[in-house]
Amino acid sequence: MGETYLNMTLVINYDACHDGTLKNTTTSFTTNLSLLHPSRHADIGEKQMGNVLSQIRNGDNNRDLAAMLRTLDAECKNCAPISPLECINRCQTWKLKNELRKLRQTMDNPNYIKDLFNVLKNETRLHILNAIVNGRYSVSQLQQELKKSGRTHSQDTINEEYLQPLMEVGLAMETRDQYYATTFGGRLTELLGNFPEFADVLPAHSECYEETLLRALLSGPKTFEDIETLISPKVASRVLKRLRMVGLIETPMERDYIFFFRSKRDPNKETLAETEKRVYDSIPQEGISAGKLAKDTGLSMRRTYKYLRGLKGKKLVFIREKPKAYDLTCKGQMLASVLQELQQIVEETWSSSQIVIDGNDNS
Repeated sequence: MGETYLNMTLVINYDACHDGTLKNTTTSFTTNLSLLHPSRHADIGEKQMGNVLSQIRNGDNNRDLAAMLRTLDAECKNCAPISPLECINRCQTWKLKNELRKLRQTMDNPNYIKDLFNVLKNETRLHILNAIVNGRYSVSQLQQELKKSGRTHSQDTINEEYLQPLMEVGLAMETRDQYYATTFGGRLTELLGNFPEFADVLPAHSECYEETLLRALLSGPKTFEDIETLISPKVASRVLKRLRMVGLIETPMERDYIFFFRSKRDPNKETLAETEKRVYDSIPQEGISAGKLAKDTGLSMRRTYKYLRGLKGKKLVFIREKPKAYDLTCKGQMLASVLQELQQIVEETWSSSQIVIDGNDNS
């Protein structure tokens, strides 16, 4: 049986340069109808264009997205689609740039980071995001997917409470009643896999003081006075208590930040018992806590405090409180690192979207 050809003349709006500028293009061509068969159409598209979005999702989260855009532009110029319609339907470069244009509008919101964190701090949303990263789902299909994990929701609830918030912060998109993760959403999903408890340890619907403090503690311990300059003093105590309760930060034991120092008084003017002198000689110039002193001298805490009281009475030692410092636990370090990387991905994506916008302005 011979192959059938069809002469076609199309007038289409074709973004030929993928820069947001549309041009009316009249195209006449003769095409083999067998090329329009879905299986052959997909094969050609995959061979010529490749799934570049998957390359980004599966790559290093810290890779330069701007460099990737330049690579994709070069690939696009070398592409030879069988028709403009083929390019519009299957061009991954166009899809990525389109995502970045929409993301830029979303990220211009001054509260974007707070909104993004609050959307992510929901176990059901993260479950949906993990599903649509791997394929397109209708609301009905997502309803069945959620049932597998014991989550029973109406389709309206899935749409309003879970899908809409994901789309509002640029993590998901919808086409023909099917939902899928954006490239940006895919990158964040991969990152959050490094800390599965993300939605459990941080409070939902918050001002994100906890996230701000955790990221700040990556640079080292902070005193309460330091922390009051980072977050509102009115909530600092409550935030610290909440982070301690979930094992993300820690402070020294109560006695470990009370230090004993030698005074300038000459010890030779006092009569010291042998053990009392040993305690005195074990106090370094920079001071020492009672717990460390007891360990160094081999005395019990009770006897250590007894001799320290005696030395203090003879004005040979004095007490100084060192400010209590708050530091990250191992678990807190992991979460803070994830938050920091998440912030970096947002900043990188914002910068890359600027390249796309600038390309539009210069075209």
